[in-house]
Amino acid sequence: MTRNYEAVIGLECHAQLLTNSKLFCSCSTKFGDAPNMNTCPVCLGLPGALPVLNRVAVALAVRAALGLNCRVNAESQWARKNYFYPDLPKGYQISQYDRPLAQHGFIEISVEGIIKKIGIQRIHMEEDAGKSLHEGFPDSSRYTYLDFNRSGVPLIEIVSEPDIRSSAEAHDYLRRLKEILEYIDVNDGNMEEGSLRCDANVSVRKVGEQKFGTRTELKNINSFRFVQKAIDFEIKRQIDVLEAGRRVVQETRLWNADEERTVSMRSKEEAHDYRYFPDPDLPLLALDPESIKQVAHSMPELPEARRKRFVQEYALSEYDAGVLATTRALAEFFEETAKLSGQPKSAANWIMGDLLRFYKDRNTDLKDLSTSPVKPKMLADMISLVEKRTISGKIAKMVMEEMCLTAKAPQAIIEEKGLLQISNIDEIEKIVSRVIEENPKPAEQYRQGKTGNFGFFVGQVMKATGGRANPQTVNEVLKKRLAG
Repeated sequence: MTRNYEAVIGLECHAQLLTNSKLFCSCSTKFGDAPNMNTCPVCLGLPGALPVLNRVAVALAVRAALGLNCRVNAESQWARKNYFYPDLPKGYQISQYDRPLAQHGFIEISVEGIIKKIGIQRIHMEEDAGKSLHEGFPDSSRYTYLDFNRSGVPLIEIVSEPDIRSSAEAHDYLRRLKEILEYIDVNDGNMEEGSLRCDANVSVRKVGEQKFGTRTELKNINSFRFVQKAIDFEIKRQIDVLEAGRRVVQETRLWNADEERTVSMRSKEEAHDYRYFPDPDLPLLALDPESIKQVAHSMPELPEARRKRFVQEYALSEYDAGVLATTRALAEFFEETAKLSGQPKSAANWIMGDLLRFYKDRNTDLKDLSTSPVKPKMLADMISLVEKRTISGKIAKMVMEEMCLTAKAPQAIIEEKGLLQISNIDEIEKIVSRVIEENPKPAEQYRQGKTGNFGFFVGQVMKATGGRANPQTVNEVLKKRLAG
Protein backbone atom coordinates (compact mmCIF):
# COMPACT_ATOMS: atom_id res chain seq x y z
CA MET A 1 0.00 0.00 0.00
CA THR A 2 1.48 3.34 -1.10
CA ARG A 3 0.15 6.93 -0.84
CA ASN A 4 -3.39 5.73 -0.06
CA TYR A 5 -3.37 3.40 -3.09
CA GLU A 6 -3.38 -0.37 -3.16
CA ALA A 7 -2.13 -2.68 -5.89
CA VAL A 8 -4.24 -5.37 -7.52
CA ILE A 9 -2.07 -8.07 -9.06
CA GLY A 10 -2.83 -11.25 -10.96
CA LEU A 11 -0.19 -13.64 -12.31
CA GLU A 12 -0.25 -15.79 -15.43
CA CYS A 13 2.38 -18.52 -15.39
CA HIS A 14 3.30 -20.80 -18.28
CA ALA A 15 4.82 -24.10 -17.18
CA GLN A 16 6.31 -26.57 -19.66
CA LEU A 17 5.17 -30.11 -18.94
CA LEU A 18 7.91 -32.72 -18.46
CA THR A 19 7.18 -34.84 -21.52
CA ASN A 20 9.66 -36.29 -24.01
CA SER A 21 7.53 -35.32 -27.01
CA LYS A 22 5.40 -32.34 -28.02
CA LEU A 23 1.70 -31.85 -27.37
CA PHE A 24 0.37 -32.87 -30.78
CA CYS A 25 3.29 -34.68 -32.46
CA SER A 26 6.21 -37.00 -31.63
CA CYS A 27 9.00 -34.39 -31.99
CA SER A 28 11.45 -34.12 -29.09
CA THR A 29 11.07 -31.41 -26.43
CA LYS A 30 14.79 -31.46 -25.59
CA PHE A 31 16.23 -28.03 -24.83
CA GLY A 32 19.43 -26.82 -26.47
CA ASP A 33 19.37 -28.84 -29.69
CA ALA A 34 20.40 -27.18 -32.96
CA PRO A 35 17.75 -24.75 -34.31
CA ASN A 36 14.84 -26.37 -36.18
CA MET A 37 16.15 -29.86 -35.51
CA ASN A 38 13.05 -31.04 -33.60
CA THR A 39 10.32 -30.24 -36.11
CA CYS A 40 7.82 -32.01 -38.36
CA PRO A 41 4.84 -31.07 -40.60
CA VAL A 42 2.54 -30.88 -37.53
CA CYS A 43 4.56 -28.42 -35.42
CA LEU A 44 5.56 -26.47 -38.54
CA GLY A 45 1.90 -26.04 -39.45
CA LEU A 46 2.23 -27.48 -42.93
CA PRO A 47 -1.03 -27.94 -44.91
CA GLY A 48 -2.80 -31.25 -44.33
CA ALA A 49 -0.95 -32.11 -41.08
CA LEU A 50 -3.28 -33.14 -38.24
CA PRO A 51 -2.63 -33.02 -34.46
CA VAL A 52 -2.60 -36.17 -32.29
CA LEU A 53 -2.89 -35.52 -28.53
CA ASN A 54 -0.10 -36.53 -26.12
CA ARG A 55 -1.79 -38.50 -23.29
CA VAL A 56 1.18 -38.09 -20.94
CA ALA A 57 0.85 -34.30 -21.19
CA VAL A 58 -2.82 -34.54 -20.18
CA ALA A 59 -1.96 -36.70 -17.15
CA LEU A 60 0.71 -34.20 -16.06
CA ALA A 61 -1.71 -31.30 -16.47
CA VAL A 62 -4.28 -33.10 -14.30
CA ARG A 63 -1.53 -33.77 -11.75
CA ALA A 64 -0.73 -30.04 -11.65
CA ALA A 65 -4.40 -29.17 -11.23
CA LEU A 66 -4.77 -31.53 -8.27
CA GLY A 67 -1.54 -30.26 -6.71
CA LEU A 68 -2.94 -26.71 -6.90
CA ASN A 69 -6.28 -27.67 -5.32
CA CYS A 70 -8.25 -27.19 -8.55
CA ARG A 71 -11.45 -28.84 -9.73
CA VAL A 72 -10.68 -30.87 -12.85
CA ASN A 73 -13.44 -30.52 -15.43
CA ALA A 74 -14.87 -33.71 -16.92
CA GLU A 75 -14.82 -32.03 -20.34
CA SER A 76 -12.63 -29.27 -21.72
CA GLN A 77 -12.35 -27.92 -25.22
CA TRP A 78 -9.48 -27.10 -27.55
CA ALA A 79 -9.66 -23.69 -29.17
CA ARG A 80 -7.73 -21.81 -31.81
CA LYS A 81 -6.17 -18.59 -30.57
CA ASN A 82 -5.58 -16.57 -33.73
CA TYR A 83 -2.73 -14.12 -34.07
CA PHE A 84 -0.02 -13.53 -36.65
CA TYR A 85 3.60 -13.58 -35.66
CA PRO A 86 6.66 -15.02 -37.46
CA ASP A 87 7.25 -17.76 -34.85
CA LEU A 88 3.63 -19.03 -35.07
CA PRO A 89 3.61 -20.91 -38.40
CA LYS A 90 -0.08 -21.92 -38.40
CA GLY A 91 -1.28 -18.37 -37.72
CA TYR A 92 -2.99 -19.69 -34.59
CA GLN A 93 -2.09 -21.42 -31.34
CA ILE A 94 -3.97 -24.47 -30.09
CA SER A 95 -5.11 -23.53 -26.60
CA GLN A 96 -8.20 -23.65 -24.37
CA TYR A 97 -10.50 -20.72 -23.74
CA ASP A 98 -13.99 -20.79 -22.23
CA ARG A 99 -13.82 -24.48 -21.28
CA PRO A 100 -10.44 -25.00 -19.56
CA LEU A 101 -9.03 -28.17 -18.06
CA ALA A 102 -9.36 -27.05 -14.42
CA GLN A 103 -10.67 -24.20 -12.28
CA HIS A 104 -11.18 -22.80 -8.76
CA GLY A 105 -7.94 -23.73 -6.99
CA PHE A 106 -5.65 -21.89 -4.59
CA ILE A 107 -2.13 -21.58 -3.23
CA GLU A 108 -1.54 -20.71 0.41
CA ILE A 109 1.18 -18.09 0.93
CA SER A 110 2.77 -16.54 4.02
CA VAL A 111 4.21 -13.01 4.10
CA GLU A 112 5.48 -11.57 7.39
CA GLY A 113 3.70 -14.34 9.28
CA ILE A 114 0.30 -13.63 7.68
CA ILE A 115 -1.18 -16.65 5.89
CA LYS A 116 -3.35 -15.93 2.86
CA LYS A 117 -4.98 -17.96 0.11
CA ILE A 118 -4.42 -16.79 -3.46
CA GLY A 119 -7.13 -18.13 -5.75
CA ILE A 120 -6.31 -19.88 -9.00
CA GLN A 121 -8.93 -18.95 -11.57
CA ARG A 122 -8.07 -21.57 -14.18
CA ILE A 123 -5.49 -23.96 -15.60
CA HIS A 124 -5.60 -24.61 -19.31
CA MET A 125 -3.40 -26.56 -21.69
CA GLU A 126 -1.83 -25.14 -24.83
CA GLU A 127 1.06 -25.54 -27.22
CA ASP A 128 4.06 -23.23 -27.14
CA ALA A 129 5.07 -20.97 -30.03
CA GLY A 130 8.49 -20.93 -31.69
CA LYS A 131 11.27 -18.54 -30.83
CA SER A 132 12.46 -15.38 -32.61
CA LEU A 133 16.17 -14.59 -32.31
CA HIS A 134 17.09 -10.97 -33.01
CA GLU A 135 20.56 -9.78 -34.05
CA GLY A 136 21.88 -6.36 -34.94
CA PHE A 137 19.37 -4.33 -32.92
CA PRO A 138 19.24 -1.33 -32.81
CA ASP A 139 21.34 -1.06 -36.00
CA SER A 140 19.61 -0.80 -39.35
CA SER A 141 21.12 -4.18 -40.29
CA ARG A 142 18.91 -6.04 -37.82
CA TYR A 143 18.16 -9.71 -38.60
CA THR A 144 15.54 -12.02 -37.10
CA TYR A 145 16.01 -15.79 -37.14
CA LEU A 146 13.27 -18.32 -36.34
CA ASP A 147 13.74 -21.50 -34.33
CA PHE A 148 10.71 -23.80 -34.27
CA ASN A 149 12.12 -26.39 -31.85
CA ARG A 150 9.86 -25.02 -29.11
CA SER A 151 6.81 -24.83 -31.37
CA GLY A 152 4.24 -27.34 -30.09
CA VAL A 153 5.91 -27.99 -26.72
CA PRO A 154 3.16 -28.75 -24.13
CA LEU A 155 2.35 -26.02 -21.63
CA ILE A 156 -0.14 -25.33 -18.92
CA GLU A 157 -1.10 -21.75 -18.18
CA ILE A 158 -1.92 -21.11 -14.53
CA VAL A 159 -3.99 -17.96 -14.07
CA SER A 160 -4.37 -16.56 -10.56
CA GLU A 161 -7.27 -14.51 -9.29
CA PRO A 162 -6.43 -10.80 -8.76
CA ASP A 163 -5.91 -11.53 -5.05
CA ILE A 164 -2.28 -10.42 -4.77
CA ARG A 165 -1.66 -7.03 -3.17
CA SER A 166 2.13 -6.62 -3.14
CA SER A 167 5.31 -7.73 -4.87
CA ALA A 168 6.21 -9.72 -1.74
CA GLU A 169 2.97 -11.72 -2.03
CA ALA A 170 3.65 -12.25 -5.73
CA HIS A 171 7.15 -13.52 -4.94
CA ASP A 172 5.90 -16.00 -2.33
CA TYR A 173 3.11 -17.19 -4.64
CA LEU A 174 5.64 -17.88 -7.41
CA ARG A 175 8.08 -19.57 -5.03
CA ARG A 176 5.40 -21.92 -3.75
CA LEU A 177 4.00 -22.56 -7.23
CA LYS A 178 7.45 -23.53 -8.51
CA GLU A 179 8.02 -25.73 -5.45
CA ILE A 180 4.73 -27.60 -5.94
CA LEU A 181 5.25 -28.16 -9.68
CA GLU A 182 8.75 -29.54 -9.03
CA TYR A 183 7.56 -31.75 -6.14
CA ILE A 184 4.97 -33.46 -8.33
CA ASP A 185 7.36 -33.84 -11.30
CA VAL A 186 5.28 -31.67 -13.64
CA ASN A 187 7.83 -28.92 -14.41
CA ASP A 188 11.57 -28.44 -13.81
CA GLY A 189 11.23 -24.79 -12.71
CA ASN A 190 14.02 -23.59 -15.01
CA MET A 191 13.19 -19.95 -15.74
CA GLU A 192 16.45 -19.35 -17.61
CA GLU A 193 15.55 -21.97 -20.22
CA GLY A 194 11.98 -20.67 -20.40
CA SER A 195 10.30 -23.79 -19.02
CA LEU A 196 8.63 -21.58 -16.37
CA ARG A 197 7.58 -18.08 -17.43
CA CYS A 198 5.56 -15.43 -15.68
CA ASP A 199 3.43 -12.48 -16.80
CA ALA A 200 2.00 -10.06 -14.23
CA ASN A 201 -1.18 -7.99 -14.57
CA VAL A 202 -0.83 -4.90 -12.38
CA SER A 203 -3.27 -2.10 -11.58
CA VAL A 204 -3.74 0.33 -8.69
CA ARG A 205 -6.80 1.85 -7.05
CA LYS A 206 -7.61 4.04 -4.07
CA VAL A 207 -7.81 2.13 -0.80
CA GLY A 208 -11.43 1.17 -0.16
CA GLU A 209 -12.49 1.23 -3.81
CA GLN A 210 -14.02 -1.95 -5.22
CA LYS A 211 -13.62 -1.19 -8.90
CA PHE A 212 -10.38 -2.31 -10.52
CA GLY A 213 -8.06 0.21 -12.11
CA THR A 214 -6.69 0.00 -15.65
CA ARG A 215 -4.16 -2.81 -15.77
CA THR A 216 -0.90 -3.26 -17.58
CA GLU A 217 0.65 -6.61 -18.40
CA LEU A 218 4.32 -7.23 -17.62
CA LYS A 219 5.58 -9.99 -19.91
CA ASN A 220 8.23 -12.71 -19.97
CA ILE A 221 10.16 -11.91 -16.79
CA ASN A 222 12.80 -14.58 -16.21
CA SER A 223 13.40 -14.50 -12.44
CA PHE A 224 11.37 -14.10 -9.27
CA ARG A 225 13.58 -11.20 -8.21
CA PHE A 226 12.89 -9.36 -11.46
CA VAL A 227 9.15 -10.07 -11.11
CA GLN A 228 9.23 -8.39 -7.71
CA LYS A 229 11.23 -5.40 -8.99
CA ALA A 230 9.03 -5.00 -12.09
CA ILE A 231 5.84 -5.01 -10.00
CA ASP A 232 7.24 -2.46 -7.54
CA PHE A 233 8.31 -0.18 -10.39
CA GLU A 234 4.96 -0.51 -12.16
CA ILE A 235 2.96 0.24 -9.01
CA LYS A 236 4.95 3.42 -8.44
CA ARG A 237 4.72 4.41 -12.12
CA GLN A 238 0.94 4.01 -12.20
CA ILE A 239 0.45 5.97 -8.98
CA ASP A 240 2.65 8.77 -10.36
CA VAL A 241 0.55 8.83 -13.56
CA LEU A 242 -2.73 9.06 -11.63
CA GLU A 243 -1.46 11.72 -9.23
CA ALA A 244 -0.31 13.80 -12.20
CA GLY A 245 -3.91 13.85 -13.42
CA ARG A 246 -3.33 11.50 -16.33
CA ARG A 247 -4.83 8.06 -16.97
CA VAL A 248 -3.09 4.69 -17.07
CA VAL A 249 -3.05 3.18 -20.57
CA GLN A 250 -3.89 -0.51 -20.94
CA GLU A 251 -0.81 -1.98 -22.57
CA THR A 252 1.83 -4.69 -22.51
CA ARG A 253 5.13 -3.63 -20.97
CA LEU A 254 8.53 -5.32 -20.75
CA TRP A 255 11.00 -5.26 -17.86
CA ASN A 256 14.36 -3.70 -18.70
CA ALA A 257 16.70 -5.33 -16.17
CA ASP A 258 19.66 -3.08 -17.03
CA GLU A 259 17.73 0.15 -16.42
CA GLU A 260 15.40 -1.41 -13.81
CA ARG A 261 12.23 -0.03 -15.32
CA THR A 262 9.28 -1.20 -17.42
CA VAL A 263 8.98 -0.05 -21.03
CA SER A 264 5.97 -0.05 -23.36
CA MET A 265 5.84 -2.91 -25.87
CA ARG A 266 2.36 -2.75 -27.46
CA SER A 267 -1.29 -2.03 -26.70
CA LYS A 268 -2.87 -4.82 -24.64
CA GLU A 269 -4.87 -7.40 -26.56
CA GLU A 270 -8.32 -8.46 -25.39
CA ALA A 271 -9.81 -11.94 -25.78
CA HIS A 272 -11.90 -10.84 -28.78
CA ASP A 273 -8.70 -9.79 -30.59
CA TYR A 274 -7.68 -13.45 -30.73
CA ARG A 275 -11.00 -14.57 -32.31
CA TYR A 276 -11.14 -17.80 -30.31
CA PHE A 277 -13.23 -20.64 -31.73
CA PRO A 278 -13.32 -24.43 -31.11
CA ASP A 279 -10.60 -26.29 -32.99
CA PRO A 280 -12.33 -28.38 -35.67
CA ASP A 281 -9.47 -30.90 -35.79
CA LEU A 282 -9.69 -31.86 -32.10
CA PRO A 283 -12.64 -33.36 -30.18
CA LEU A 284 -13.57 -32.46 -26.61
CA LEU A 285 -11.00 -33.55 -24.05
CA ALA A 286 -13.09 -35.92 -21.90
CA LEU A 287 -11.70 -37.23 -18.60
CA ASP A 288 -13.49 -40.02 -16.74
CA PRO A 289 -13.49 -39.91 -12.91
CA GLU A 290 -11.46 -43.12 -12.68
CA SER A 291 -8.51 -41.67 -14.64
CA ILE A 292 -8.52 -38.59 -12.40
CA LYS A 293 -8.53 -40.87 -9.33
CA GLN A 294 -5.53 -42.78 -10.68
CA VAL A 295 -3.58 -39.54 -11.04
CA ALA A 296 -4.64 -38.48 -7.53
CA HIS A 297 -3.40 -41.79 -6.06
CA SER A 298 0.00 -41.32 -7.71
CA MET A 299 0.52 -37.88 -6.15
CA PRO A 300 3.40 -37.48 -3.68
CA GLU A 301 3.06 -35.62 -0.39
CA LEU A 302 2.93 -31.89 -1.17
CA PRO A 303 5.54 -29.51 0.30
CA GLU A 304 3.24 -27.67 2.74
CA ALA A 305 1.88 -30.94 4.14
CA ARG A 306 5.42 -32.26 4.46
CA ARG A 307 6.58 -29.14 6.35
CA LYS A 308 3.73 -29.49 8.84
CA ARG A 309 4.42 -33.20 9.30
CA PHE A 310 8.13 -32.58 9.90
CA VAL A 311 7.24 -30.17 12.71
CA GLN A 312 4.80 -32.61 14.32
CA GLU A 313 6.57 -35.93 13.72
CA TYR A 314 10.21 -34.90 14.19
CA ALA A 315 9.79 -31.93 16.58
CA LEU A 316 11.59 -29.59 14.17
CA SER A 317 11.16 -25.84 14.20
CA GLU A 318 9.06 -24.37 11.40
CA TYR A 319 12.21 -22.78 9.97
CA ASP A 320 14.13 -26.09 9.89
CA ALA A 321 11.14 -27.91 8.40
CA GLY A 322 10.86 -25.20 5.74
CA VAL A 323 14.51 -25.52 4.72
CA LEU A 324 14.46 -29.32 4.65
CA ALA A 325 11.27 -29.44 2.57
CA THR A 326 12.60 -26.98 -0.03
CA THR A 327 12.84 -29.77 -2.59
CA ARG A 328 11.39 -33.25 -2.61
CA ALA A 329 14.86 -34.81 -2.94
CA LEU A 330 16.20 -32.93 0.10
CA ALA A 331 13.13 -33.77 2.18
CA GLU A 332 13.48 -37.45 1.35
CA PHE A 333 17.22 -37.35 2.12
CA PHE A 334 16.49 -35.88 5.56
CA GLU A 335 13.68 -38.29 6.34
CA GLU A 336 15.71 -41.38 5.43
CA THR A 337 18.66 -40.13 7.50
CA ALA A 338 16.42 -39.35 10.47
CA LYS A 339 14.83 -42.81 10.41
CA LEU A 340 18.13 -44.67 10.01
CA SER A 341 19.88 -42.72 12.78
CA GLY A 342 16.93 -42.24 15.12
CA GLN A 343 18.21 -38.68 15.67
CA PRO A 344 16.09 -36.28 13.56
CA LYS A 345 17.43 -33.10 15.16
CA SER A 346 21.05 -34.14 14.62
CA ALA A 347 20.22 -35.18 11.06
CA ALA A 348 18.62 -31.78 10.43
CA ASN A 349 21.64 -29.91 11.85
CA TRP A 350 24.20 -31.84 9.79
CA ILE A 351 22.18 -31.52 6.58
CA MET A 352 21.39 -27.82 7.01
CA GLY A 353 24.94 -27.01 8.06
CA ASP A 354 27.85 -28.96 6.61
CA LEU A 355 26.03 -30.84 3.85
CA LEU A 356 24.15 -27.88 2.34
CA ARG A 357 27.35 -25.82 2.52
CA PHE A 358 29.13 -28.53 0.50
CA TYR A 359 26.31 -28.60 -2.08
CA LYS A 360 26.34 -24.81 -2.37
CA ASP A 361 30.11 -24.66 -2.88
CA ARG A 362 29.82 -27.15 -5.74
CA ASN A 363 26.55 -25.84 -7.21
CA THR A 364 24.82 -29.18 -6.61
CA ASP A 365 21.16 -29.10 -7.67
CA LEU A 366 19.04 -29.88 -4.63
CA LYS A 367 16.29 -31.25 -6.89
CA ASP A 368 18.49 -34.25 -7.71
CA LEU A 369 20.74 -35.61 -4.99
CA SER A 370 21.29 -38.97 -6.67
CA THR A 371 24.83 -37.89 -7.62
CA SER A 372 25.66 -36.64 -4.12
CA PRO A 373 28.75 -38.36 -2.66
CA VAL A 374 27.06 -38.53 0.76
CA LYS A 375 24.14 -40.93 1.08
CA PRO A 376 21.57 -40.98 3.91
CA LYS A 377 23.00 -44.21 5.39
CA MET A 378 26.51 -42.73 5.49
CA LEU A 379 25.31 -39.65 7.36
CA ALA A 380 23.13 -41.76 9.68
CA ASP A 381 26.12 -44.02 10.49
CA MET A 382 28.25 -40.99 11.32
CA ILE A 383 25.55 -39.54 13.59
CA SER A 384 25.35 -42.91 15.37
CA LEU A 385 29.13 -42.91 15.90
CA VAL A 386 28.86 -39.49 17.57
CA GLU A 387 25.95 -40.63 19.75
CA LYS A 388 27.93 -43.70 20.87
CA ARG A 389 30.94 -41.44 21.57
CA THR A 390 33.06 -43.44 19.17
CA ILE A 391 34.07 -40.07 17.70
CA SER A 392 33.74 -36.54 19.03
CA GLY A 393 31.77 -33.74 17.37
CA LYS A 394 35.03 -32.14 16.25
CA ILE A 395 36.21 -35.37 14.66
CA ALA A 396 32.79 -35.80 13.07
CA LYS A 397 33.27 -32.54 11.18
CA MET A 398 36.53 -33.88 9.76
CA VAL A 399 34.82 -37.15 8.83
CA MET A 400 31.93 -35.27 7.20
CA GLU A 401 34.30 -33.23 5.06
CA GLU A 402 36.15 -36.37 3.98
CA MET A 403 32.86 -38.13 3.18
CA CYS A 404 31.85 -35.23 0.93
CA LEU A 405 35.19 -35.29 -0.89
CA THR A 406 35.71 -39.05 -1.24
CA ALA A 407 32.24 -40.67 -0.86
CA LYS A 408 33.83 -43.12 1.60
CA ALA A 409 31.87 -44.58 4.53
CA PRO A 410 32.55 -42.93 7.93
CA GLN A 411 33.93 -46.14 9.47
CA ALA A 412 36.47 -46.47 6.67
CA ILE A 413 37.61 -42.86 7.09
CA ILE A 414 37.99 -43.26 10.86
CA GLU A 415 40.09 -46.39 10.47
CA GLU A 416 42.25 -44.96 7.68
CA LYS A 417 43.03 -41.75 9.56
CA GLY A 418 43.12 -43.18 13.08
CA LEU A 419 40.35 -40.95 14.34
CA LEU A 420 38.80 -43.23 16.97
CA GLN A 421 37.94 -41.33 20.13
CA ILE A 422 40.12 -41.98 23.17
CA SER A 423 37.83 -42.93 26.03
CA ASN A 424 40.24 -45.08 28.06
CA ILE A 425 40.48 -43.29 31.41
CA ASP A 426 44.01 -44.52 32.16
CA GLU A 427 45.34 -43.13 28.88
CA ILE A 428 43.55 -39.80 29.40
CA GLU A 429 44.88 -39.56 33.00
CA LYS A 430 48.46 -39.93 31.74
CA ILE A 431 47.98 -37.15 29.17
CA VAL A 432 46.28 -34.87 31.74
CA SER A 433 49.13 -35.41 34.21
CA ARG A 434 51.70 -34.50 31.55
CA VAL A 435 49.82 -31.34 30.55
CA ILE A 436 49.58 -30.17 34.19
CA GLU A 437 53.28 -30.87 34.76
CA GLU A 438 54.21 -28.86 31.66
CA ASN A 439 52.08 -25.90 32.81
CA PRO A 440 52.78 -25.48 36.56
CA LYS A 441 52.01 -21.74 36.71
CA PRO A 442 48.47 -21.94 35.21
CA ALA A 443 47.84 -25.01 37.42
CA GLU A 444 48.80 -23.05 40.53
CA GLN A 445 46.61 -20.11 39.43
CA TYR A 446 43.66 -22.47 39.00
CA ARG A 447 44.18 -23.85 42.50
CA GLN A 448 44.25 -20.33 43.89
CA GLY A 449 40.76 -19.73 42.49
CA LYS A 450 41.42 -18.46 38.95
CA THR A 451 39.30 -21.23 37.46
CA GLY A 452 38.71 -19.29 34.25
CA ASN A 453 41.79 -20.92 32.73
CA PHE A 454 40.18 -24.38 32.85
CA GLY A 455 39.48 -24.15 29.12
CA PHE A 456 43.21 -23.69 28.51
CA PHE A 457 43.90 -27.14 29.99
CA VAL A 458 41.06 -28.75 28.03
CA GLY A 459 42.52 -27.27 24.86
CA GLN A 460 46.00 -28.57 25.67
CA VAL A 461 44.71 -32.08 26.28
CA MET A 462 42.68 -32.08 23.08
CA LYS A 463 45.70 -30.77 21.19
CA ALA A 464 47.87 -33.52 22.62
CA THR A 465 45.35 -36.17 21.49
CA GLY A 466 44.66 -34.65 18.09
CA GLY A 467 41.12 -33.86 19.18
CA ARG A 468 40.36 -37.54 19.79
CA ALA A 469 39.97 -37.52 23.58
CA ASN A 470 36.47 -37.94 24.97
CA PRO A 471 35.61 -34.36 26.10
CA GLN A 472 33.46 -35.47 29.05
CA THR A 473 36.16 -37.76 30.40
CA VAL A 474 38.80 -35.04 29.90
CA ASN A 475 36.73 -32.57 31.96
CA GLU A 476 36.18 -35.06 34.78
CA VAL A 477 39.85 -36.08 35.03
CA LEU A 478 41.13 -32.48 34.76
CA LYS A 479 38.88 -31.25 37.57
CA LYS A 480 40.11 -34.01 39.87
CA ARG A 481 43.80 -33.51 39.05
CA LEU A 482 43.70 -29.69 39.21
CA ALA A 483 41.95 -29.94 42.57
CA GLY A 484 45.10 -31.67 43.81
